[in-house]
Amino acid sequence: MLAEGTRIQILWALIDGEMAVSEIAEMLGKPGPAVSQHLAKLRMARLVRTRREGTSVLYQLENDHVRQLIVDAVQNAEHAGHTVPAHHQHAEGVTSISGSRSAR
Repeated sequence: MLAEGTRIQILWALIDGEMAVSEIAEMLGKPGPAVSQHLAKLRMARLVRTRREGTSVLYQLENDHVRQLIVDAVQNAEHAGHTVPAHHQHAEGVTSISGSRSAR
């Protein structure tokens, strides 16, 4: 489920809370029907859940474990580059992956 880039983008969009399909599609610049198909697969895998509000269906991450999984996956992917990942940078300087400090 997480090997598909659009699905990771959808899950990342839901990190801070629930959203409707149209909001997710607009945020990602993807067609609504494509986003809906990905959401259906994510729902079957129990990575997202829905809540109906009137005529709208709102999607959210299934639980805090899924949220942490996505955060960890994105942070791990940031390590693939040659620069210091954003989650290792601090106000006073930059902490390298090895833990040593360097000036910006």
